[in-house]
Amino acid sequence: MSRSSKAVLGLSVVLTAATVAGVHLKQRQDQQRLRDGVIRDIERQNRKKENIRLLGEQIILTEQLEAEREKMVLAKGSQKT
Repeated sequence: MSRSSKAVLGLSVVLTAATVAGVHLKQRQDQQRLRDGVIRDIERQNRKKENIRLLGEQIILTEQLEAEREKMVLAKGSQKT
């Protein structure tokens, strides 16, 4: 085997190994990104549920406040007459 043949074979082996390693690393990155996406989606869903719960509480408190204000207005109105 000539030197140029050995050099070409060596270069081919190195490039092939680098390509295989690169593909494996890319696959791992893609898998990790997918896992992170699932975790972000779960966190987003939890935040949405919490926001809906807080909104419900705020609606109830607003209704209670409005009812109390109405009672106060009625009480003031009955005191004037």
